Amino acid sequence: MRRGLALLPLGLLLLAVAEISVFVAVVHAIGAGWALLIIAVSSVAGLALLRREGIRGWRAFRSAAEAGRPPGAQVSNSLVGLLGALLLAVPGFISAVAGLLLVLPPGRILARRGVERATERRVSSAVAGDLFGPRHVRVRQSSPVDDPAPADAGPVTAGPPGEIVQGEVVEGEIVR
Repeated sequence: MRRGLALLPLGLLLLAVAEISVFVAVVHAIGAGWALLIIAVSSVAGLALLRREGIRGWRAFRSAAEAGRPPGAQVSNSLVGLLGALLLAVPGFISAVAGLLLVLPPGRILARRGVERATERRVSSAVAGDLFGPRHVRVRQSSPVDDPAPADAGPVTAGPPGEIVQGEVVEGEIVR
């Protein structure tokens, strides 16, 4: 985590240089007036979306909490929408394109799933279940424990995800 924070100033500097380069290229292609107009319109749209996404996210969170549903999907969807609106509000063509990708449904869905996966990796499974509801896992069929295991299989252990585990598998939910 500290390494990422240490590289943040360098990343912001590179982003600023890239934004300026793209702005100069767009000015040469379509003219300074049009380039400034596009940046101004995207910034105003981003500011309007910030307000809308914030209110919409808060309402979705409250309705999920009141209905007793896990609010994680609404929260992650709102966070992605707010990040997209914020990127649109920041002047620049690269940030505007990134913000537009996060605001439009296909990009928003992909980013939301990424946020949910990252959250699931960083928090305990109980917290992830409280946030996003019951988790769905894939289980592979294996031979029963009574069957003799192949000689090269080794001991039966629960290993990393995707590894075949011998024995009976019980499907269900963890309930506290």
